[in-house]
Amino acid sequence: MVATPPRSITLCLLLLLVCGQRISGAEPIDVDRVWSGHPVGFSLLTHPPHQFVAYYDADRQMTIAQRLLAEPNWTRTKLPSHVGWDSHNSVTMAIDRDGYLHVAGNMHCVPLIYFRSAQPMNAASLERVVNMVDPEIERRVTYPVFFKRGDGQLVFRYRNGRSGSGDDIYNVYEESKRGWRSLLNGPLTSGHGQMNAYCSRPTLGPDGRYHMVWVWRDTPDCATNHDLSYARSRDLELWETAGGISLQLPITVASGAVVDAVPPGGGLINGGHALGFDTSQRPVITYHKYDQQGNTQVYAARYQEGTWEIRQVSEWTGYRWAFQGGGSISSEVHVGPIQSAGDGRLRMTYAYPRGRGTWMLDEATLRPQPKEEIPGDAERAASTPDQRPQAKPSMAVPSAVPGLQLRSTGDLGSSGQPGVSFRLQWYTLGPNRDRPREGALPPPTLLQVICDE
Repeated sequence: MVATPPRSITLCLLLLLVCGQRISGAEPIDVDRVWSGHPVGFSLLTHPPHQFVAYYDADRQMTIAQRLLAEPNWTRTKLPSHVGWDSHNSVTMAIDRDGYLHVAGNMHCVPLIYFRSAQPMNAASLERVVNMVDPEIERRVTYPVFFKRGDGQLVFRYRNGRSGSGDDIYNVYEESKRGWRSLLNGPLTSGHGQMNAYCSRPTLGPDGRYHMVWVWRDTPDCATNHDLSYARSRDLELWETAGGISLQLPITVASGAVVDAVPPGGGLINGGHALGFDTSQRPVITYHKYDQQGNTQVYAARYQEGTWEIRQVSEWTGYRWAFQGGGSISSEVHVGPIQSAGDGRLRMTYAYPRGRGTWMLDEATLRPQPKEEIPGDAERAASTPDQRPQAKPSMAVPSAVPGLQLRSTGDLGSSGQPGVSFRLQWYTLGPNRDRPREGALPPPTLLQVICDE
């Protein structure tokens, strides 16, 4: 009788056949010791046969680690940028259609910090590029995001300005010219100096359109978020409402894209929403706000028959997340995207201080089915990748260091194999409103790549 090899070995053999080499299996791969004094976003990009990690090392220096999937050892490239105390200053990266690496990060209302490799698939050849398109609007950059259009063309989105007064800018990369150009004749959204939009990255839905959700904010105080909004597009250039009405750019709060006119102080927060789709490919937005009694509640909104249908999902009593002020804060409420559960039902996950779980909603009405609630579903409960609870951490919490929290983020790329995915994992203290901490700081913690199967 021939013994059956473990599943992790089988998956590695599959990758060996397809990629011409094997990955390191399900064992964690150590990357480096990293800064742990406050949370700031790292990124992982798998592009077989290579893998890249962008992070801040133990000395807070922006670093890119690169390895072949067949090897556990990394080549590290230090970039001339050091992070301070701001949790906004994440670092991200992408690979264009010609294989060149692009890196951006460590920005919160500062001039553009962007690097591009001089050689394909070679982080060691990264070089600083001072400007992309227009230095006049690249002086107060925040929230850099790379993503790709359907044809693989690289897009870069960022906010120009500050919280309460900023515009969303989109650039596209042209490989033939090794340079960027503006995608739109101006910003996609604008508060005209009175507010700014906190937009999700456009999501390519099952209907072939890009879908975007956002809230508006009047000042740096997070309590001034208001007006949950939505727009869609087929090409990222022409945008329309859920009802198919064209939107003139830039989109403003008065453009007609508002889903739920939640007022400032109404319990709406940027990052506190998620986008999913029902079985008819209709977008469903899940989010939280205050109810008439002032309690925090979770809601679901779907456009049908010419209007946004809004349903309250939770029935929490005596709980109110009264957030306010500026700077980065820890989220108390996490709302997951709608997913089809079959049999005319939709699944929706949640987490808040009193518990976590999964609601089942009737797809026709979006009404919850309380008897079908599934408590304790920790792995699905959060929608923010670097705050998602991990049911089985692959490393123990560092001893004798109180307050350290597990951070995890998914892969911007892909292993190329169904059922095989990678993520990053490390520990840091929680947010501190972007202010320096007093007293002793924790030692650097270990950053690892985890292979999930």
